Amino acid sequence: MDTQTLIETLVSDREGEARDQGPSWLLIAILAAVTTGISFFAFIGLRPDIGYAVETTRFVAKVVVSGTVAITAFLAMRALARPGAAKRRALDWLVLPAGLLVFAVAAELYVIPPNLWAANLIGTNYVMCVIAIVSLGAPLLIMFLWALRRQAPTRPALAGGMAGLAAAAMAAFFYAAQCPNDSPLFVAVWYSLASLILVAAGGVAGHRVLRW
Repeated sequence: MDTQTLIETLVSDREGEARDQGPSWLLIAILAAVTTGISFFAFIGLRPDIGYAVETTRFVAKVVVSGTVAITAFLAMRALARPGAAKRRALDWLVLPAGLLVFAVAAELYVIPPNLWAANLIGTNYVMCVIAIVSLGAPLLIMFLWALRRQAPTRPALAGGMAGLAAAAMAAFFYAAQCPNDSPLFVAVWYSLASLILVAAGGVAGHRVLRW
């Protein structure tokens, strides 16, 4: 038996075990959303002007981008959980939210004068923003790594990193309802920074705990 055949046989065996032992991804998604929602409303809560905010374009864009990243990153993570998953095909899921964010940033730069760019980018309480997203997302990252551990990812670091992105985006989706900064410039910088922290943590953890 040559090396390639041996690898394919091992992957096939591992995939069969993963199908038998793996969790329901729909159940994982529902559990993640419910637990994050409970944590959000218990410890953070809605912003005081939420009734007005939901009628503004910037707030809606912030929620849509965060939600789209959460959904597509979760789907990419699920794809990477399968043995032999194509890296490019899994990452294709992220094209949509990336495009939405780029469009939102471009629109913001177009409609506001340059002298306000820095103020909108820095916003207020950006440190709290990063801390809140990372704190809400950390338990989700652990949950997603557990789910991946029961599957058979052949790219453990990438799968772990995608788990971190999915966790961060779901946390950001909820935190967006409290965050007073709605500018796409703020979202592109500080939400992304919080996401990168969890992506890095997920990548390192995935490399260590998802190998087989």
